[in-house]
Amino acid sequence: MSHKSDLIAEDILGYLKAQEEKSLLRFITCGSVDDGKSTLIGRLLWDSKLIFEDQLAALESDSRKVGTQGGEIDFALLLDGLQAEREQGITIDVAYRFFSTDKRKFIVADTPGHEQYTRNMATGASTADVAVILIDARKGILTQTRRHSFITSLLGIKHVVLAVNKMDLIDYDQSKFDQIVAEYMKFAEQLNYSSITAIPLSALRGDNMIAPSANTPWYSGPTLLAHLEDVQVEQDAIEKPFRLPVQWVNRPNLDFRGFSGTISSGRVKPGDEVIVTASGQTSKVKDIVTFDGNLDVAIAGQAITLTLEDEIDISRGDVLAHADAKPDFADQFEARIIWMHEDHLLPGRPYLIKMGAQVANAQISDLKYKVNVNTLEHEPGKTLELNEVGIANISADKALAFDPYDENRHSGRFIIIDRYTNATVGAGMVNHSLRRATNIKWQELDIDKGARAYQKGQKSAILWFTGLSGAGKSTVANLVEKKLHAMGKHTYTLDGDNVRHGLNKDLGFTDADRVENIRRVGETAKLFVDAGVITLVSFISPFRSERQLARSLVEKDEFIEVFIDTPLEVCEQRDVKGLYKKARAGEIANFTGIDSPYERPENAEITVNTSDQTAEEAAEAIVSKLEEFGVLGAWFPEI
Repeated sequence: MSHKSDLIAEDILGYLKAQEEKSLLRFITCGSVDDGKSTLIGRLLWDSKLIFEDQLAALESDSRKVGTQGGEIDFALLLDGLQAEREQGITIDVAYRFFSTDKRKFIVADTPGHEQYTRNMATGASTADVAVILIDARKGILTQTRRHSFITSLLGIKHVVLAVNKMDLIDYDQSKFDQIVAEYMKFAEQLNYSSITAIPLSALRGDNMIAPSANTPWYSGPTLLAHLEDVQVEQDAIEKPFRLPVQWVNRPNLDFRGFSGTISSGRVKPGDEVIVTASGQTSKVKDIVTFDGNLDVAIAGQAITLTLEDEIDISRGDVLAHADAKPDFADQFEARIIWMHEDHLLPGRPYLIKMGAQVANAQISDLKYKVNVNTLEHEPGKTLELNEVGIANISADKALAFDPYDENRHSGRFIIIDRYTNATVGAGMVNHSLRRATNIKWQELDIDKGARAYQKGQKSAILWFTGLSGAGKSTVANLVEKKLHAMGKHTYTLDGDNVRHGLNKDLGFTDADRVENIRRVGETAKLFVDAGVITLVSFISPFRSERQLARSLVEKDEFIEVFIDTPLEVCEQRDVKGLYKKARAGEIANFTGIDSPYERPENAEITVNTSDQTAEEAAEAIVSKLEEFGVLGAWFPEI
């Protein structure tokens, strides 16, 4: 949608060229519920004559049916598209609208005000240059005002409009306006804004929206639209160093090999020396190829294909940069995280991180602290819940190319993905790489895992016993180790209870502690495998993600999952330690199978059921499987 222009009828090409050359401003509206965000945008569109006739007819009809203005035009209905939004009179999803004026083009994101939809608000803010933060003049600054201000600052927005709305309901009282502005300015001293412009408004009545209002003669600043047309925002993406995430290696025939992607920041031209961040190889740009022909220069936001003067190894996920302005390249970094899922963030749990076209397995290695977004205080915490913000160290399984978010919003952000559901569970902004990521090197040793196992006449492996408490894991594992020991094999058992007497005695039984419990044991078992030992691990290990993490630490054929598949009712009937009885009585919290879930293995290498088999029979069956898998025979490493 754009403003009416005589050029459309007289010179359509001239009109299109004028549109193309206008600058684009992305902004969001945010604030608490009922502050009038949707009404404000609807009013902007209405007063700017940017509503089509069919939309106007629908708006008038909807205003009579579900409007909140007593039959008068309800501008909020132009934005609140979801049925649930109209019924509740609130914004839930993020609504985007495009419009233009003589001076500028705009994309506005109407974001929800309710606390439970903070993640939606953060999504809308992630691409905005300006935030219009609404305040109900009757209520003043609320918790949501502080929350949204912090998040917009967190996401790098530098320019804020403090829209003090509903001035008509306080009789355009200047003293009240000044009081609100003073309070906000004091709060905003803690935030990293470049400019804050306060405007007294009535979105419903149109005061100071398009034209100065006669009701606020004491205000001499710009109207909202005038400010949005003139506010100077940094040409952020174009002025930053050149970054091209390679999304596709374009090779239609033997004579052409190009690297395609959308420039995330900076500019590039033929002859520029570029570097592949991962390999360090360099070359010069030969051509910038597009569907419409070759370009002399390409800038951020353009989708291009680069051809280079040299044949160097470049794959999807690589990042091309100017050789004299490389991004950081590290596998560990500190980041700000906004958690966006009902399932809590669990440090140590394996996730996927997607940063541009790069994807890596990663863990939150250390949640340093949470930020109370209402008071900005730092608080300790072991997990992040939905809509919480925290500062954390992240460890990936390979180095990634990035810039600190405060230096480059376009190459310093990422999303966190659940490995099993593929749901986006969090968003992050890189603070800086961790120095130890580049200082710590792997020390090669002459005696390796193969040599150690060969000396013992066996193949080292992890036998990972999992199942409910009382299933018989420790009993069966003990019998299996005795049989292997009798066969002359070198073994060691890591038992859940025993390990909690030492290595893991500082951990409790929350989900976060259980994840860390398994991570430590997995790493310990890996060391035993490296020593050539057959390692038996007997842990409930209730979550698939952590069992998969332990599996991923060793070679494919070195991890054997043994599922002791004993039903809950049988385990509860045995209740050797009396734990089920206490859990049922509410004396033990987070007890697996009662008030904490157990996720059954989907493809365990070995499954036994101690309700149908004796422990001796189960152990015998497991040893037979180990022989079948070739673990127990003399093993010769590949040379």
